[in-house]
Amino acid sequence: MASKIDLIKNLEQELRKGTLVLAVLSQLKEKHYGYSLVERLNDKGLIIDQNTLYPLLRRLDKHGILESTWEMVEPRPRKYYQLNKLGRDILRDLTQTYYEQHETVDTLLKED
Repeated sequence: MASKIDLIKNLEQELRKGTLVLAVLSQLKEKHYGYSLVERLNDKGLIIDQNTLYPLLRRLDKHGILESTWEMVEPRPRKYYQLNKLGRDILRDLTQTYYEQHETVDTLLKED
């Protein structure tokens, strides 16, 4: 049987996964390359590893909700990501869903 600490750690990770996409999309209203996005999220209190972020960016790009461009920046090229029209629409819809779910869970947690 897993210890309480291990169990909490696993459940916190599951909870975090549910909001990670929304958090990343919220920061892609402006153009970022992977490492700059990691730094921005970390600075705002959302600690994310590059090994988590890059596959997520590739998946979002593959789904067609990001615009990605390669730019030559010393000393090497960097791939920049930004929301496209579909991505902005999805961010708006997911944000609404998030707030609705947050309100519901908040109500449930406050019950006696």
